[in-house]
Amino acid sequence: MKKTFYSNGKLLITGEYVVLDGAKAFALPTKFGQHLTVYETTDEHIHWTSYDSNGSIWFEDTLSFSAISDKEQNEVDSSIKNTLIEILHEAYRMNPEFISEGKGYNIKTELTFPKNWGLGTSSTLINNIGQWLQIDAFELLKRSFGGSGYDIACAQNNTGIIYQLIVDKPTVEVVHFNPSFTDKLYFIYLNKKQNSREAIAAYHNNNTTIQKVIPAINVLTKTIVEADTIKDFAQAIAQHEIAMSNILELPTVKEALFQDFEGVIKSLGAWGGDFVMSVSNENPTEYFHAKGFEVVVPYHEIIL
Repeated sequence: MKKTFYSNGKLLITGEYVVLDGAKAFALPTKFGQHLTVYETTDEHIHWTSYDSNGSIWFEDTLSFSAISDKEQNEVDSSIKNTLIEILHEAYRMNPEFISEGKGYNIKTELTFPKNWGLGTSSTLINNIGQWLQIDAFELLKRSFGGSGYDIACAQNNTGIIYQLIVDKPTVEVVHFNPSFTDKLYFIYLNKKQNSREAIAAYHNNNTTIQKVIPAINVLTKTIVEADTIKDFAQAIAQHEIAMSNILELPTVKEALFQDFEGVIKSLGAWGGDFVMSVSNENPTEYFHAKGFEVVVPYHEIIL
């Protein structure tokens, strides 16, 4: 018997980091995501194979049912396997039947984006496992990786969202973001994947002014979502960058890498890696290529 599942990737446009403390965040699901295919077998283990978008295998191993139920951790160079066992163990705690009543599984995951892009390798996996085992993906994320959960909301929605944690509970408002200037928006990969866990830990170590800033971030999020003109959109994006720069005590990505760029550039998600968004009247592809950044994707080629 074969079962297949799919989840969308994500890009966080506003509210990075402060979404963890209750700020409203604007996020967009991507045309890229991850498939999960489950075949039932009879050998009381899970044979797991993960494929990158180019068809290459980036992880393959066999996990015994007992390793999952007992959360066995291998201390010798197997962090991916340990992480997978951790996720599946928490899934087992939420729904033990897939092991207690299961005979075995052959599981295949397939990314439709390069896994180093940071579009949600983990969140799409967790949401797919949630679909497979009919458990709450937000709760599974909380028990395993942690984080705000906006990426799970993107995995489950095919349009833009405003995401907020209210008393630690996820709330999702669907928004239809389709302004006339989307042809002026480009997404640029910074040639390195940022570690979300490390970035969140650094944020929590420097969060003395967060509650004062959240109302302003909420206003900027609303302005960005509702902007009718590229001027209003760009101004709000620039103000958001400055606000987050002050909180994180880090230079904006434009200050750090693109001071001579004629337009606005915004970090997305974890500062210092993954994608940034540019807002400019002219196609910026040649500019970023000259700076050594080869992946420059127009809005309509990446956003669902």
